[in-house]
Amino acid sequence: MENSLIEKENWLTRNWKWFLPSTLFSILLIALLLTSTSKESIIDFTQAYADNLLFEEAIKKANEDSKTLEDIGKIEPIDKLAILEGNIVYSNNHNTVNASIRINGTKKKGKLDIFATRKGAEWEYQKISIRTKNPNNEIVISEKL
Repeated sequence: MENSLIEKENWLTRNWKWFLPSTLFSILLIALLLTSTSKESIIDFTQAYADNLLFEEAIKKANEDSKTLEDIGKIEPIDKLAILEGNIVYSNNHNTVNASIRINGTKKKGKLDIFATRKGAEWEYQKISIRTKNPNNEIVISEKL
């Protein structure tokens, strides 16, 4: 019986399937944060990640609207990447927000626009609307004048 050495593959060869995507995602995330226009925008995105209730309630209201269901379908919960890709601006000491994020409905995709002010621990929505392309359309879910 011959004793042969079994040569092990190196670490990168064994683990490239998870290492490469996670490295690319990390580089993309860092580049996106570094190219942000200001320190305030990074803080705004961080605040938006922490405040899921803002988007969940707006989507709940949109899913109760008959015109939204007819045109876009039921809107899926948003993912964290949608917040990062969106445009979110807090003002008034983080008590007012103007946000635009992408959404996916069962029939169509679109942009959810939110303008809201914080009253205690809850958000009071001044305007919730959805914009779509092909055809260009805006569905106003709620608007306080």
